[in-house]
Amino acid sequence: MPRALAATVDAVGAVAAADPEAKAAAAVGGGAVAGTQRKPPPDTASDACSTWVRRDTMDAPGGEPLSLDILITNVVCVFRTRCHLDLRHIALEGANVMYKRDEGKVLMKLRRPRITSTIWSSGKVICTGATSEEDAKIGARRCARCLQKLGFKIRFCAFKVVNVLAVCSMPFEIRLVDFTKTHRPIASYEPELHPAATYKIKSLSATLQIFSTGSITLTAPNVSLIAQAIEQIYPLVCACRKVT
Repeated sequence: MPRALAATVDAVGAVAAADPEAKAAAAVGGGAVAGTQRKPPPDTASDACSTWVRRDTMDAPGGEPLSLDILITNVVCVFRTRCHLDLRHIALEGANVMYKRDEGKVLMKLRRPRITSTIWSSGKVICTGATSEEDAKIGARRCARCLQKLGFKIRFCAFKVVNVLAVCSMPFEIRLVDFTKTHRPIASYEPELHPAATYKIKSLSATLQIFSTGSITLTAPNVSLIAQAIEQIYPLVCACRKVT
């Protein structure tokens, strides 16, 4: 299965790092998408997924499709082992682990894929740092295999992707004050506290941090909802774009 696909139900993108504004916003924090098309994978090691939206509200002749790259920067998943885990044994015998006794957990790091697993004695494991849903599942299974090699009777179950962090850049700047006035109370903007406006889409369980530069940071339960959120927000921010 290729790693670079369109941002639809079976689409997963990857990117090594986000821009500085996206990282600042990150600290705060299905069905096919209508009108989407596949885009050839980039020639770089870190691929990106793409979604296509109609440029009906822009001053372009014919309203031709506009390509927007959605860069997946972090995928968080969780699974259970269905057995009790001796954290002290994992800390003594395991590789690339860090025992945090005061917090009652062990951190295990993998190189390929590059993820960090947080392990509790109850058998719950949370994996972060993957850049695609596929890598998240591969990393989770490898973590379970590492625990199995330490002598635990592991049963990999209840795997679920719980959160996806993505970044998308619009081809224009956005007037955040006008955007917030138009879409209150869903949108909020406090420039004294944070440089981005917050917009929530309850139907998709998605939260968007919108910067005046056109950069948007999104969090949603999966990649498909990320793509749908971009399609919903595009005509709204396009109506408040800065005209040069």
